[in-house]
Amino acid sequence: MWERANGRSNRLLKLIRPPESFQESFEFEREIETAEPLLFMLRRFLEQLAVRLAGIYLVAKELTLRITFANSRQDEPAVARKQSYERVFKIPQPTNDVDLLFRMLQTHLENFRSEHPIVAVALSAEPIKPAGEQFGLFETTLRNPHQLSETLARLTALLDGDRIGTPLLEETHRPDAFRMQPFRWDILESAGPSGQSSGALSTAHVTAALRRFRPAVSASLLQDEDTPAHVRSAEISGKIIAQRGPYFLSGNWWDEKSWARAEWDLQLQNGELVRAHERDGVWKIDGVYD
Repeated sequence: MWERANGRSNRLLKLIRPPESFQESFEFEREIETAEPLLFMLRRFLEQLAVRLAGIYLVAKELTLRITFANSRQDEPAVARKQSYERVFKIPQPTNDVDLLFRMLQTHLENFRSEHPIVAVALSAEPIKPAGEQFGLFETTLRNPHQLSETLARLTALLDGDRIGTPLLEETHRPDAFRMQPFRWDILESAGPSGQSSGALSTAHVTAALRRFRPAVSASLLQDEDTPAHVRSAEISGKIIAQRGPYFLSGNWWDEKSWARAEWDLQLQNGELVRAHERDGVWKIDGVYD
């Protein structure tokens, strides 16, 4: 402390570099209402970001697009309230390819609509080190992840995001009850010690698969002492030689979506195995076992 007070102590200067930000922005002199000037600036942004990332051996794993609008109220012409739009683009395979990144932005902006003119645009990139992946003997990656991402973006613009993804079964016994989960292109979790994947896809089903009819086919059944004896429909007809059932299923009894049905597994004389159900006295064929 005495040396510090007399100015005799030496302290090493620690050089701290601030984190580098990969962001480009531009404010237009005049308000724009078409996509051409916007795409021109985004192309320049991508070229500059790609050069900066390649200079330090990094690639972009995520892009964030910000568009600022000018919303001028007619009752208050002197006050202009700015609104902004932000969209994050997940890149399936991190890259610095300007053409691929630009095509991803262009696909999104083709279906973009706004009620107010654009006054500014900004684009930022999230960097990451390029990492190689080592696959197993029978594992492989997507042939073209960027093409898949572009196809999903086009389908989302046409059909809405709720209809694009991976179907997952719901926690219910109701047949064909499922929900859509956003599609993921990353690899499943690593395999366990036995070589089997830890995901649910590793389960092997050794039973016969049911090839369902959608919608179910209406049918007429002749019964012999409450037991199905003959079935006739537009798809399948024949004499029943063996059956299992009925299996009573029900669900959603607590709301207006309640349902109940009795299912049968039937073997016809020609060797076909079919699934049928009865509800409120109406019979339908659900499908055929392969």
